[in-house]
Amino acid sequence: MLAISQILAVTIFLLMFVAIVIGKVHRFIPALIGAALTIVIVLLITLKSTDAVISVLNLEQLGQLSFWIPGEQPVESHGVNWQTIIFIGGMMTMVEGLGAVGFFRWLCLYVARLVNYKVVPILIAFMLLSGFLSMFIDSITVLLFLTTVTIELARLLKFDPVPIIIAEIFAANTGGAATMCGDPPNIIIGTAFGYTFTDFAVNTGPIAWIGMLLTLGFFYFAFRKVLTSSQQSNANESPNQYPEPEEAIVNPRLFKINTAILILVVILLVTHAQTGLSVAIIGVIAAGLTLLAAHRGALHVIKGVDWRTLFFFVGLFICVGGLEETGLLKMLAGYIGDISGGNLLLLIPIIIWVSAFASAIVDNIPFAATMVPVIANLSQTHGLSLRTLSWTLALGTDIGGNATPIGASANVVGTAIAEREGYPISWGRFCRYAIPATIMVVAVSHLYLVVRYT
Repeated sequence: MLAISQILAVTIFLLMFVAIVIGKVHRFIPALIGAALTIVIVLLITLKSTDAVISVLNLEQLGQLSFWIPGEQPVESHGVNWQTIIFIGGMMTMVEGLGAVGFFRWLCLYVARLVNYKVVPILIAFMLLSGFLSMFIDSITVLLFLTTVTIELARLLKFDPVPIIIAEIFAANTGGAATMCGDPPNIIIGTAFGYTFTDFAVNTGPIAWIGMLLTLGFFYFAFRKVLTSSQQSNANESPNQYPEPEEAIVNPRLFKINTAILILVVILLVTHAQTGLSVAIIGVIAAGLTLLAAHRGALHVIKGVDWRTLFFFVGLFICVGGLEETGLLKMLAGYIGDISGGNLLLLIPIIIWVSAFASAIVDNIPFAATMVPVIANLSQTHGLSLRTLSWTLALGTDIGGNATPIGASANVVGTAIAEREGYPISWGRFCRYAIPATIMVVAVSHLYLVVRYT
């Protein structure tokens, strides 16, 4: 029998989820409304606990040196995961600076020129570029620029950009599964349990790139006929008629500075286990250097940051914190543990397939945030490896989010840009290719997890 606080907490959470899925308003609005209702109705009125509010908001953590420079000790996370929010905010600032100087458009045009502006090679090259960039920069940003350049090239080369955009979305989510900073679910999982960039690269990285190569072949055979026909119809076009990568560079001096900042931040992320820096301080360094380099244009960079997404994360973590404070997530963990009998061979398929299915229906970010305390409880009560459960959850949410246009934030961004530019992608067309590819990669991931960790 559920307590009244648990019923209220789960009702608020489900209403928030439904509002996010419907998508009539930006997702930060239902998240913040849900957060306010959770604090007032669940924590203050029902539980009558100001300590619970303080615990969920978790603001005292920001004043601790160990939050910024934890050394070898992981930063414990509960309630609002400030590591995730600060890191994503910092990376958004850096990416805004890179976009302002034309870095991403330059990179895309440079790759297109390398393959001599041939359409099928562009499909392969842009998939690899999407997957690689998403290992270091969030997949939302990667799709924002890659989709725009793909459509620009499609108009020049006269081909349908939709197949390539679908492939880029899948590659971004799959490549992002390889590292801690690739996909938002990985950032949430990594910061919650104190994992490093290397931890993800060594454990989820191999299967992510096996999946990438499999999907590369899948999309090549799925799309080569329609793209080859486009290529043949433009066989007489000369590459000299296409834009040069250098044309994309807005400010050569700032371009070099911002590129150097990107390289430095990547180095800091790869080595943060050795330096003892948290991802939050790395995000602050990225933002600080970008704003310093921008100088008078700093305000423009700040305005370009997606603040609504950061507010979404805050609201989401508070709602999940409410579920945690009422003990509901501990009950869910116990239920899953009872079904599996604490057997890892049964838990792996339950977590990865349920995560994949759920992430296909709803945005994988709230699902990952909800499941983090669940797998923590499963690990504690049944003595199971938290790392194995973490890699299973990460792969399930990251790959499962590929299946539908709303499964991951990158999907929403990519399809929205395509529609805005006059290339709408229907659910039927997207799912026709994405669902089989998703099932294939999740199945391979399932096999990989069982073989390696049991």
